Amino acid sequence: MKVLAAMSGGVDSAVAAARLVDAGHDVTGVHLALSRDPQSFRTGARGCCSLEDSHDARRAADLLGIPFYVWDLSAQFRADVVEDFLAEYRAGRTPNPCLRCNESIKFSAVLARGTALGFDAVATGHYARLVDGPDGRALHRAVDPTKDQSYVLGVLDADQLARSLFPLGDSLKTEVRAEAAERGLSVARKPDSHDICFIPDGDTGAFLDRELGTAEGEIVEQDGTVVGHHHGAHRFTVGQRRGLHLGMPADDGRPRYVLDISPVDNRVTVGPHDALAVDTITAIRPTWAGPARPGSWPARAQVRAHGEPLDCTVRAGTDGLQVTLADPAFGIAPGQAVVLYDGDRVVGSATIEATGRRAR
Repeated sequence: MKVLAAMSGGVDSAVAAARLVDAGHDVTGVHLALSRDPQSFRTGARGCCSLEDSHDARRAADLLGIPFYVWDLSAQFRADVVEDFLAEYRAGRTPNPCLRCNESIKFSAVLARGTALGFDAVATGHYARLVDGPDGRALHRAVDPTKDQSYVLGVLDADQLARSLFPLGDSLKTEVRAEAAERGLSVARKPDSHDICFIPDGDTGAFLDRELGTAEGEIVEQDGTVVGHHHGAHRFTVGQRRGLHLGMPADDGRPRYVLDISPVDNRVTVGPHDALAVDTITAIRPTWAGPARPGSWPARAQVRAHGEPLDCTVRAGTDGLQVTLADPAFGIAPGQAVVLYDGDRVVGSATIEATGRRAR
């Protein structure tokens, strides 16, 4: 099989490419340049997509003896991922840019270009498993629960999964690092990147200030009482506790959390943790990892990349989903994704539009 291996410059993608070579595939490595002005070096263990990363990817490809190219996708990344990220915060929602990148860049754009060049599949170092069955290729959780990335891959549809490879899904992270060392890969001990790749210093608030500007607004209690001020509603997300700087405790002495963000009047509403409880989710733009499942059915829902799945009932229509949780959950923010599972198999995903609480 002719495989295009996306190589980020980290240990996972390097070992994934090595395993494909061992399996006898015709492998070509590609590094995605996602910034017009990439920094020379990673900032601690946070950033990725730096010049250092591209050099590390090239060295790994040279050791494996495979062709290697750098593709400049920075313009599309800015349009599809960064601008979407800013638009969501501007609207008072909390996006997950990793999902958008997987959806628009790493699989949609790379698959389209790779297919045009004659490649059969795209491989990455994501931790997830692909299982072929009677209804096509299914996406499952990885063996290593601490590294499972099926949540951020939940945006992939059946056609994309059919042309994807995830060679690390059956391995533990410790095994991957040990294998990298045995192969002599220089990235064997390289720290993992985390946070948002286009905000390498990890200061999302400062990045949003630069991009969206600042504007003073009110922080209010649920009854409208003003309890503080802020310099930009985009610095807050539903469920947030730190960074409110209210100075005075609530009348009942309990800490306060962000309950709602209103970009129209630049107002942030806060209240007790109990007020964050929701048990209904309305989600839009569903993507199915296999055959669509209309109607009502039981499932498990994951609403955060590293959260525990929640028992629920799903009612799926043509334009969206209604998810009813068996037990209340806290701090679910519009703009995030809800990924639905049947056991450890991904059924599909959708973008959270609104949350609520059933009448008691």
